[in-house]
Amino acid sequence: MVDARRKGPRGSLLRSQWFLLLVVVLLTSAFTGAVNPRFFRVNNIVNIFEQISTLGVVASGATILIISGNFDISVGANIGLSACIMAMLMKANAPYPLAVVSGLGVAVACAFFVGFNSIVFRAPSFIISLAAIGVFRGIALALTQASLQTIYGKFEALGSTRFLGVVPLIFVVSLAVYAVVGFILKFARLGRRIYAIGANERAAFLSGVNLNGNKLAFFALNGLLVGIAATMLLSRVGAAQPSTGAGIELQAIGAVVIGGTPMNGGKGRIVGTFFGVLLMGVISNALNMLQVSPYFQDVTFGLLIIFSVAVSAFSQKRGRAAA
Repeated sequence: MVDARRKGPRGSLLRSQWFLLLVVVLLTSAFTGAVNPRFFRVNNIVNIFEQISTLGVVASGATILIISGNFDISVGANIGLSACIMAMLMKANAPYPLAVVSGLGVAVACAFFVGFNSIVFRAPSFIISLAAIGVFRGIALALTQASLQTIYGKFEALGSTRFLGVVPLIFVVSLAVYAVVGFILKFARLGRRIYAIGANERAAFLSGVNLNGNKLAFFALNGLLVGIAATMLLSRVGAAQPSTGAGIELQAIGAVVIGGTPMNGGKGRIVGTFFGVLLMGVISNALNMLQVSPYFQDVTFGLLIIFSVAVSAFSQKRGRAAA
């Protein structure tokens, strides 16, 4: 009877990492709201949604790569370069669609560059993307002469529009990205290949999967999402510089890991990434509301990621023992 209960919907729900994250989010919110009632004000909730929107889009791309067994830690520098190019074109009075398409193209090209070199030189994508940080940031510095590219008064609609005067448009965009990535992972042939390559690359090759072509597709898709994130960030902030987006890659990877996707790939769900991003946003806001030193916020996120890795490792070990 105990085994039947464990295998039932309720037991499956309790074992789901996204459900545990939801519980932590609710408990954190309840505690923070009890200490500081301003936490539950509409403006503060909206602020949380705005803060996690860009991170959510980047984390969605990171989810695809990590499940497939790859990494791209150059996305922060990629955002800086593509955002600067969009801002420079807008400052030159180029049509907004042309500027946005150009920025998206640059982001896809940068991600493709990482994937292509990783395949050609048979090097870990982590190492190639580490080297690419300097390449992308150096190009951005050369193009902008290390100056801030401001577009105040231009291209504000995406970052300032709110449905019903409350829900930020950029948050709606991030939800749409989650939905599309979730559909790809669960129903599309590309999604099955993401899991297959991440779980066992050799087995995927023997079953007829084109490893190199699919890996390039994974990186290109990640680049497209990075470009969308850069567009959202530029519209929200109204300015760009080479350091724009710096550090977001580590936050994105952290959110993916917190969401239950193992670092060795082959498993993971976008719903876990969503709650991982939400938890990071809620904790960051809660620490600010509780007037905790910003220096300790990095400590909190680091410990949270380590704890999530430990939970993931324990779950995998228990799964192997049960098998």
